[in-house]
Amino acid sequence: MSDRYDVIVLGVGGMGSATVATLAERGVDVLGLERFDVPHGYGSSHGITRIIRRAYAEDPAYVPLLNRAYDLWRDLEASHDRQLLYETGSLDVGPPDGSLVAGSRRSCEEHDLAYESFSSSELADRYPGYDLPEEYEAVFQPDGGFLVPEQCIVAHVNRAHEAGATIRARERVTSWQSLPDGVRVQTNHDEYHADNLVITAGAWAARFVDALEGIAVPERQVLAWLQPTAPAHFAPEKFPVFNLEVPEGRYYGFPVFEVPGFKFGRYHHRGGTADPDQMDREPMPEDERVLREFADKYFPTGAGETMRLKTCLFTNTPDEDFILDTLPDHPEVVVGAGFSGHGFKFATVVGEILSDLALEGETDHEIGMFSLDRFEE
Repeated sequence: MSDRYDVIVLGVGGMGSATVATLAERGVDVLGLERFDVPHGYGSSHGITRIIRRAYAEDPAYVPLLNRAYDLWRDLEASHDRQLLYETGSLDVGPPDGSLVAGSRRSCEEHDLAYESFSSSELADRYPGYDLPEEYEAVFQPDGGFLVPEQCIVAHVNRAHEAGATIRARERVTSWQSLPDGVRVQTNHDEYHADNLVITAGAWAARFVDALEGIAVPERQVLAWLQPTAPAHFAPEKFPVFNLEVPEGRYYGFPVFEVPGFKFGRYHHRGGTADPDQMDREPMPEDERVLREFADKYFPTGAGETMRLKTCLFTNTPDEDFILDTLPDHPEVVVGAGFSGHGFKFATVVGEILSDLALEGETDHEIGMFSLDRFEE
């Protein structure tokens, strides 16, 4: 006889761990299944630091979700033995007529967020790690900073366990099937039944949901940590997290924290798609070249010796907005996918939304822009 649960969560990374914790705290009998370790470094929820910011150039509609996410991160942090959220401020920087600066300022103004605007010279005076064209502008928002993703997952898993959840790592889901009374989930070890299934499988999501094929598409990313030649310029108190729009693309970065090196990366690093089981996880010389050329040009005092290079995964949707929805033909199945390289900061509120959808079929959060049917022709 297989085990029976109220809800099974497939994938216990950033989004899945938050969902398991939220469900367990609501008194739900929940099982979390994770193919790898908890936490692990094969997906999108690792790398020592992840940006969190309220100013949101992507779309001001994200800001209410961010406000809730901040509250939930602070609540989670209060129950954990390590700090999870570090406020350094955040900078969105680029040409004044570019989408990043204009979009960041718009989100601040629409939602009454405190912010400051700097010219390029004012930015360099305040944060001397930068060396940008003189016509560039910056939007500084004081609430920005970074999360420590591995510890965030640990904190959610600890909270889930304390509330009675069952989590099984190193157990790979091989298939799921809808039944008249719920779902059946088959793994390489066992078979489980539940009333509802939540799929938070990251780069593997499309393998479990046919409707995500060609819509939630994995992409290989590489991050660099370079040792600054002027370390004081890249300390957390002197170097807010940033998004930077330059002719070479859009880049993001962090102060030095916990390991040697100024950390940064490029959105859509080298383009293309990736098979998460087959991609080359060892960084290549070309990966380093792309990143080092950027640092040499715009952060010259940060472009010292290479300390570390790491791969991770984005899972991109065509519009780079999330997918948070139930499956039309299977309302007992909820999907959180396609976070497009900017999702981790939302993990707490995504856990709340996915739990709402699994238990009630709806949520009070405004998630119309994240529906799966927006991709229908």
